[in-house]
Parts: sequence; C-alpha cells; structure tokens
Amino acid sequence: MAAITILLVEDHAVVRAGLKMLLNAEPDLEVIGEAEEGTEAVRKALELRPQVVLLDISLKGVNGLEAARQINRAGPEIRLLVLTMHQNEEYFFQALQAGALGYVPKSAPDHEVLAAIRTVAAGKSYLHPSVAGLLVSDYLERVRQGEQGNNLQLLSDREREVLQLVAAGYSNKEIADRLCLSIHTVHNHRTRLMEKLGIHDRLELLKYALRHGLITME
Repeated sequence: MAAITILLVEDHAVVRAGLKMLLNAEPDLEVIGEAEEGTEAVRKALELRPQVVLLDISLKGVNGLEAARQINRAGPEIRLLVLTMHQNEEYFFQALQAGALGYVPKSAPDHEVLAAIRTVAAGKSYLHPSVAGLLVSDYLERVRQGEQGNNLQLLSDREREVLQLVAAGYSNKEIADRLCLSIHTVHNHRTRLMEKLGIHDRLELLKYALRHGLITME
C-alpha cells in the first residue's frame, strides 16, 4: 500500500525537523517536501501534489490561512490539515473556511497528530476535542438568537448522503463516483439541499452536519 504523501509547512526549523522525523518513522506516511513560508508552500503544493499539506497558521509572508485558500482553489484534491498553537474561535473558523479538513493544536500528543493526518488523507474531517467547544458555543449562540430547529426532515435520503460527503470534504466529482451519479446530478442535489437548509457555504454545512450527528469528530 502506497504511503500517504505529505508536504510539511512550518517556519521553525527545529519543529519542522521533529515533525519530519515523527512522520517518516511511520511506514504509511512520507514527507515529500518542506516549506517555511506561505508562498513557498503554495508553489510546492502545486508542484508536488501531496495528498496532505500539514501547515501552521503563523508563517512568514503569506500566512497559513491565505496559503490554504490558494492551495484549495488551485488543487482542491489536496487535503489541508492545520497544526497550530492557536486555539481560538477566530482562527478555527477561518481555517475551515479556507478549506482545511482538520485542525489540531501543537499541544496535541504525537498519536493524535498521526491520526489526524490519516483521517484527513481519507477525505474525512478531523477536529481535535479541544476545539469541539467552539462548535458547541456556535450552536448555542444560534439557538439563543432564535435559529430554527432541525429541518433535516426537509432533505431527501440522497440529499442527506450528499450533505454528509460535502461536509466531510469530498468534491462533486468524488461524490459522483462514490454514489454512482453524474457530476451534474450531484451539483443539483447540493444546490437544493443548501437552499432547503438556508446554508451558503461548506463551512456552514460542516457545522450543521456536526451539530446533527451526520458526521463525527475523530
């Protein structure tokens, strides 16, 4: 079985070296490139096409969030995992909005970082338990402001399937392949379900799916 290929983006050389040793010690993981600032990260991601880009937010020049946005736009098949010291709501939601499938604090133990990489490489979302409270707080705030209850019943079974896969980070093509549908049909399902739920982007879909148990945090 081929190893999961990884681009490591970290501006501290010592931290980067430690992460590289950790990852390359795993038989199913392989670091195929390194970058220490955002512009370099985007260039190498598009050149090397790794399965996963593991990146920090605080980078020189173009920061990790902007680098993630650029990589996600130009190479949507590349999975993005944020590994950062920041554990606040602002960075967390910005990272998801930028296209990251996972968010892990640098304080997490090694085995959780490894689990996050494998989860994200499989196209699933990974949110460390330390940031779970941010989603709960977001949900409670919406309830307080009068957000309507569960309107999941408005969706057809197929729309629920598409919702789960979109929230987990799959592209329309990947969803079409998994469900044996045309890309056009997937696009139509996606458009209709977002209209029914009053949701306008993948971040909101992710939060909705998590709140209603359609996907889980690994």
